[in-house]
Amino acid sequence: MSDSAGRSSNYCYRHPDRQSFILCQRCGRTICPQCQTQAAVGVQCPECVKEGRASIPRRKPAIVTAFRPGSSQPVVTYTLIALCVIVFILQNIPGVGNYVNAFGAYRPVYTAILPWTMITSVFLHGSIIHILLNMYSLFIFGPIMERLLGRGRFLALYLISGFGGSVAVLLLAPASAVYGASGAIFGLLGAFFVIQRRLGGNNIQLLIVIALNLVIGFLPNLNISWQAHVGGLVAGSAVAFVYLRTRHPSQRMLQLLLVGGVVAALLALTVVGVLV
Repeated sequence: MSDSAGRSSNYCYRHPDRQSFILCQRCGRTICPQCQTQAAVGVQCPECVKEGRASIPRRKPAIVTAFRPGSSQPVVTYTLIALCVIVFILQNIPGVGNYVNAFGAYRPVYTAILPWTMITSVFLHGSIIHILLNMYSLFIFGPIMERLLGRGRFLALYLISGFGGSVAVLLLAPASAVYGASGAIFGLLGAFFVIQRRLGGNNIQLLIVIALNLVIGFLPNLNISWQAHVGGLVAGSAVAFVYLRTRHPSQRMLQLLLVGGVVAALLALTVVGVLV
């Protein structure tokens, strides 16, 4: 009896005709080479491997976890880039592009009729070089500022900066027509400069970058709106100053009021520009 039992234990439990002397590290059953799965220590049978995989928590795709609260992924930055790319594609579709440009680009003379274009113009671009340069800048500085400020504050900073750029165009170049994310990106640069300076960082290189880009805007025949750059820079710096002065959680309401004050000031300047 004992000899028969010994012989049966030396055969694979899934293939009784295959002799083996290897045991599953988890359950101790005999398994042939075909049924063996290499584990951290020894080998395991198919049933134990299946049970082990079932007990491992499933991980959701990165694109899902990125949108969870508390995620460190720069979701707003990537969403803004995606929107700009989608709008640029629409701009270049025959027929559709005409409507996108007509109702999306900012023309100061039509501010009273198409006020939303002061924001929508931030998502339009004139050429592939134009959008590549702006999206590259957003890709570099966006994640830094979004992780530093949080998604809500970062989005507010971006949109207010773009709005500030349009207000500057209205006041300083009312006969022009503009589009592009440059004003909003200059707002990010201005905010980064203000925050880095306040925290004691070295911002000489950033100051050089801002200065060079501002100078380029003044060069003739480049069709670059330096007014939008200056407006975005001022608006972004103002919002960053508010963020710095109201960092404590107990000052959240004050922060909202002060940021609202910046927006109100821009709206007041818009009314003045339209009336004048």
